[in-house]
Amino acid sequence: MIVRTLIAALAALFVSAGAAAAFPVGERHLMTTSPTAPLRDAEHRAILRITVWYPAAADAKPLPLTIGPPDKPLFEIGEVAADAAFADGKRRPVILFSHGFGGTARMMGWFTIPLAAAGYVVIAVDHPGNNGMDKMTAPGAMMFWDRPEDLRDALAKVEADPAIAPHLDARRLGVAGFSAGGFTALVAAGARIDLPRFRSFCQANPTDGVCAPQKEFVLTQDDAAKLAVAPEFAPEMARANGAHAVPGVKAAFAIAPAIVQALDPESLKAMRVPVAIILGNADPVAPPKTNGLAAAQALPHPELTELQDVGHYDFLAPCTPAGEQTVPLCNTKAPKDATHRAAIHAALDFFEHTLGAP
Repeated sequence: MIVRTLIAALAALFVSAGAAAAFPVGERHLMTTSPTAPLRDAEHRAILRITVWYPAAADAKPLPLTIGPPDKPLFEIGEVAADAAFADGKRRPVILFSHGFGGTARMMGWFTIPLAAAGYVVIAVDHPGNNGMDKMTAPGAMMFWDRPEDLRDALAKVEADPAIAPHLDARRLGVAGFSAGGFTALVAAGARIDLPRFRSFCQANPTDGVCAPQKEFVLTQDDAAKLAVAPEFAPEMARANGAHAVPGVKAAFAIAPAIVQALDPESLKAMRVPVAIILGNADPVAPPKTNGLAAAQALPHPELTELQDVGHYDFLAPCTPAGEQTVPLCNTKAPKDATHRAAIHAALDFFEHTLGAP
């Protein structure tokens, strides 16, 4: 195991010149359908929203991207050029990305936009019933095994898009994610789900961060147990355990992965896809001991980066002054900018040596 321990306040010093933006970044939005989305979505829609970031042409004109009210945004995401032309005709490696519990694709733009600037095509989704743009639902919160299949469906849609497909090198396919998205990345890369194991863990450890009701949506373990035996969900529950991998994934990068106790340890030991994990040692939401570190101990040859004094929500987008004043999650002990730089640098280094230079 390769282990790096960084003090977040100094992490920016480790960012090489290679992490600097080489391209302006384009952003496009697509939509596809998911067979399980109607179960998860509050309005029973079958839709799956997709965001694609990519290296754009030199004459693209990126504009600031923010989240929150237009007159008083709360989060600063980065700069993108909507529907810009691609930088060139090259085929580039692809990174699938999964957001955290109750998050959105764009909330993690601080991470995905620099990957696109470095030359990758990044494909992200808003997971139905479990994202910050729609009403959250109990099925969306509980059916986390459908997340990697959302990525698979998104990839199929993008590969069929005549404007984007010629720029994809799907032979160089990576996956990344934050929190529940980190879990998604591990499953997409080959880890197998063991739902009874997760239930047993939470029964024995009800106060563990991944077992307690989440701030974004309160779903107790009792609520989940009742939902699991509801007749309308029986077919979906029957397919929860086992493999939900995305074919062709060659590398996985997990940021503060959660729900690791829902993974079969033997499947982690058997994984041959390279995996890198970055986490904060002050994370009560996805406690490292039972999540990221547990995964790293089971995996054959993981790359592990531990950031000192970094918590879970430090991996969310940078906050505006308005956000600092009104959003409690904006208050961090370590400088968020340094945390982000460390994660971006680790990902660029990892994907370059696993997928090849973009």
